[in-house]
Amino acid sequence: MGAAVRLGLIDSGCSAAHASNVVAAAAFGVQDGVVRRGDAQPDRLGHGSRIADVLLHFLPQAELVVAQVFGERLTTSALQVAAAIDWAVANEAHILNLSLGLRAPRAVLAEACARAHAAGVLLCAAAPTRGAPVFPAAFADMLRVTGDARCAREEVAALGAAHADFGAHVRPLDGTLSGAGASMACAHVSGLAARHFAAGGGPASLRAWLQAQARFHGVEDRAREAAARAARTDDSR
Repeated sequence: MGAAVRLGLIDSGCSAAHASNVVAAAAFGVQDGVVRRGDAQPDRLGHGSRIADVLLHFLPQAELVVAQVFGERLTTSALQVAAAIDWAVANEAHILNLSLGLRAPRAVLAEACARAHAAGVLLCAAAPTRGAPVFPAAFADMLRVTGDARCAREEVAALGAAHADFGAHVRPLDGTLSGAGASMACAHVSGLAARHFAAGGGPASLRAWLQAQARFHGVEDRAREAAARAARTDDSR
């Protein structure tokens, strides 16, 4: 793959600061059970803007395909997300960042994800560290990412766990707790994937490349990590 990597940002939109990277943008809403596509509006929640910040940190020249599925609240529907996925694929996105999770495995969303995967698009989805699985992360052929407190920015953990494939840094670029968690971790891994694609890699080689980049292997054991930190503190006295 060449240097022009196109990222699908399926979220609350982005800010004016990202305008020079945006090559397509649309908003998706539901009216009377039908998905309606309209013009994207300014990001009112800031979530998508923080995701975009992370993506462009890893690849400043990336092209953004912005699908707005959140409006005034961080709530959306399978219909909206499915339509956004199809639209982003039609607009030639190479990677879809899905920093969201729905509780029910709706067929319409599963089918849209399957179409994207069949088209050779990488789907990177946020997965919770604990609790019930969410979708689309729990569907087949997704790159499932969760937050990992061990990871600094640009570090990744190869988890190989039932709930997630990789873990990553949990905070936005400004270091605040706003939006921290699996959503931001997902963006960090999408950004790493974009960097890999820009260097000539692709979906087929990405997992092995991330494994090779991993700073940590296996699921985070917070009790063990805390004990190790305490031991290091005792040794330094």
